Order: sequence, then structure tokens, then C-alpha cells
Amino acid sequence: MNDKENRDKNASYEQVDTDISYNAKNDPELDPFEINFREEFHQNRGPHEAFLNEYGVLIGDHVYESEQSPLEQWSNETDPAIMSGDQWVHPYKDVGFQTTENRELFEQGIVPQGYPFMHSDKDVAYKTFQSGTPDEKENDKK
Repeated sequence: MNDKENRDKNASYEQVDTDISYNAKNDPELDPFEINFREEFHQNRGPHEAFLNEYGVLIGDHVYESEQSPLEQWSNETDPAIMSGDQWVHPYKDVGFQTTENRELFEQGIVPQGYPFMHSDKDVAYKTFQSGTPDEKENDKK
């Protein structure tokens, strides 16, 4: 990753506040949601401790309800895009790191396979990718 990519990746953390009282009483190294990241995934990730994002929401404490969160103040006028971006996800301490795909990637370096996209009990790939024979309905149309 070049310097520009690193700067762009960390741009969302430029407005976060890690100098908060929460961090004074908590050890940022101990966390049940953190995984054993490979060394290459430690660089330029963002803050290790909990932080307040630009909306005043504490990220990294695993209390997923905050009075300041747009989710708690949702209305018809709320743009859903407000909840997108890195400022809503902790770079080290997120429950999403516990998924099989993320653990394989960040702990073992195994890149996830993007095809076919599957649920644990359903294959949601298009039928055209499932077999080389046409559907019976397709035969009836000819």
C-alpha cells in the first residue's frame, strides 16, 4: 500500500477523539472481539482504543446503542448514507472480525472466495452458474 492509499484509508479517523475518560479506565489491548491480526494488518488501521466519531458516538465499547447515534434518532428525513464509512467501525475491535472469512483473512492470510456467494443453508448464485443444462422451463419455451 502506498503513502496516498494509507492517508486515504485513515482519513476517516482524522476527526475521531481518543482522549476520552472511557479510555482512562480500560485497557485498550484487552478485548473479547479482537482477533490475532497478522503483522501486515496492524499498520495504518486507525486507533486501537475506543474513540468518539465525528457524531459524538463512542465506537469500540461494544455498547451498540448511543443517544447520539443516527439510528436512535431515525426519521424519514435521515439519509441512510450517514451511517456508512469507517467512522462507524472500530479498526481492531468489531464483532465482524469473528466471522470465518475475516478470521481466515486477518489471521491466516487466506483471501475469501467471492463465488458462489452462499448462505449457510442456501446457494444464492444465479442458476446459469449452477449447471450446464438448461432449466426444464427454458426447454418448454423453445
